[in-house]
Amino acid sequence: MEDSSTEPTQEEVSEKDHDAFTVVIGSKRSVLEGEGTSDANVKDVAVESFSVSVRGKVLLKNATVKISHGKKYGLVGSNGTGKSTLLKLLAWRKIPVPKNIDLLYVEQEVVADEKTALQVVVSAKEELVKLREEAEALQNSDGDCGEQLVELYERLQVLGSDAAEAQASKILAGLGFTKEMQVRATESFSGGWRMRISLARALFVQPSLLLLDEPTNHLDLRAVLWLEEYLCLWKKTLVVVSHDRDFLNTVCTDIIQLHEQKLHLYHGNYDSFETGYEQRRKEMNKKFEIYEKQVKAAKRSGDRAQQEKVKDKAKFAAKKEASKRKAKGRAVDEDGPAPEAPKKDKGYSVEFHFPEPTELTPPLLQLLEVSFCYPDRPDFKLSDVDVGIDMGTRVAIVGPNGAGKSTLLNLLAGDLVPTEGEVSRSQKLRIGRYSQHFVDLLTMGETPVEYLLRLHPNPHLEGSAINSQEAVRAKLGKFGLPGDNHKTPIVNLSGGQKARVVFASISMSKPHILLLDEPTNHLDMQSIDALADALDEFSGGVVLVSHDSRLISRVCEDEEKSRIWVVEDRTVSFFDGTFEEYKEELQIQIREEVDE
Repeated sequence: MEDSSTEPTQEEVSEKDHDAFTVVIGSKRSVLEGEGTSDANVKDVAVESFSVSVRGKVLLKNATVKISHGKKYGLVGSNGTGKSTLLKLLAWRKIPVPKNIDLLYVEQEVVADEKTALQVVVSAKEELVKLREEAEALQNSDGDCGEQLVELYERLQVLGSDAAEAQASKILAGLGFTKEMQVRATESFSGGWRMRISLARALFVQPSLLLLDEPTNHLDLRAVLWLEEYLCLWKKTLVVVSHDRDFLNTVCTDIIQLHEQKLHLYHGNYDSFETGYEQRRKEMNKKFEIYEKQVKAAKRSGDRAQQEKVKDKAKFAAKKEASKRKAKGRAVDEDGPAPEAPKKDKGYSVEFHFPEPTELTPPLLQLLEVSFCYPDRPDFKLSDVDVGIDMGTRVAIVGPNGAGKSTLLNLLAGDLVPTEGEVSRSQKLRIGRYSQHFVDLLTMGETPVEYLLRLHPNPHLEGSAINSQEAVRAKLGKFGLPGDNHKTPIVNLSGGQKARVVFASISMSKPHILLLDEPTNHLDMQSIDALADALDEFSGGVVLVSHDSRLISRVCEDEEKSRIWVVEDRTVSFFDGTFEEYKEELQIQIREEVDE
């Protein structure tokens, strides 16, 4: 018999820090739904009225979540709202998940040891590995084990033993592993590549509920497109946190928005969510304006009964509206509890800006018949590179991870010296560089204000007479860093906040050319859009390496100014066409591979 008590239950959630997370669930009925039962037909996750806090900071308050079997959910929200925390709590089952639902959370890279990438992926199916080991032991024994071996081989056939390695190899190949790489020990791979192996393991296991946190961050463009295609065919349940708009549009059937400590469900992909959210925001703000006028009028009258009447009326209207939406199957906020009274949704906006660069006589930057190799990596070489950048140039550098895209950016920036060839650089050229390893540039003990004032001692804002510190803080605010963090030591900032400090510094250097290596990895969706807008308005040159196809499309929108540089087979070639045409060619190849 279910306990219908409404007394809250509290659990301390922990991985390393037992006091870090607190989950409070207000309804034991929702806790017990599917939990501890023997009903194998329970395939959905449904929890009502739960709250989550981390070290005293409330992330979710009286939230509701429903994850339906076979749906693919994109979990979105501003940086720092608790998206990754929600995935972890589901993975740890601190937000109750029915026991019969097997789930897998891809969070950490695989251990670096002597096992090959292929072995690590296949070993994820524990029963398969165990049976293979038993079969090998029986084959090597002296006794008569014929019958046992027959039984083992029959079971292995049922599990698809013969096809297991082929399937694992196919997944690894889709994520960018060559045949040679698949048989290399995991200890020979970087953290990013080991993260890909971890993702491959999850896809190979095919759990009933797959939880992915920013799966595209360690992938190149081709691998992202392959993953999109693969997940489109995924028959089980998926919850994914991603800042990649095209990825969410392609893969997701529904969007869950974490906003103002609530979870709001929207049917459809990310574009549908944006339309629905904007509609919901306008409706909320209109109701708030009416409610605010009524409250002020009631207060002026001095009639307490009238004030309470206004509040009760607003509460009743909110509940009625929620019921109507649910009855009509409306996508907007269908899972959120009715508010006590209308609230204003201020939304979230951020604005990036790169100042107008001074004019320079072309050519600004050229690599002329350049070749390069690392002394300790005889297997790597870039040869006969002949490229140039001027004001207004828009370049997308594409190609597989490890081919040399970042190396090419380092050559352009002057961080590497060519083994052969010549670099021609305008004498007054200023380059703004954003690296994947941007954290290495920051001084962790300084605050953002101290860091920027040291690098840019005489900052100013156009048409403003404010002092240096105020100018720096205004710049940080423009790039979306909250005022509370301006004087916080950089070491205590999140990855996204540190990225904003770097972008603010780049802007203050007044560059002629921007060299951007995976600039979206630590940015939320609104910040990526703000970056795209700023690059669109920037009259200098832009060279971009990114797995975010929408950002590339935005940057390379002008066909006359845009170039696609393909880094592959130890050189740099030029794709004769637009980025969309390049992407379409890749997608055709990938669909053929996935369908095989």
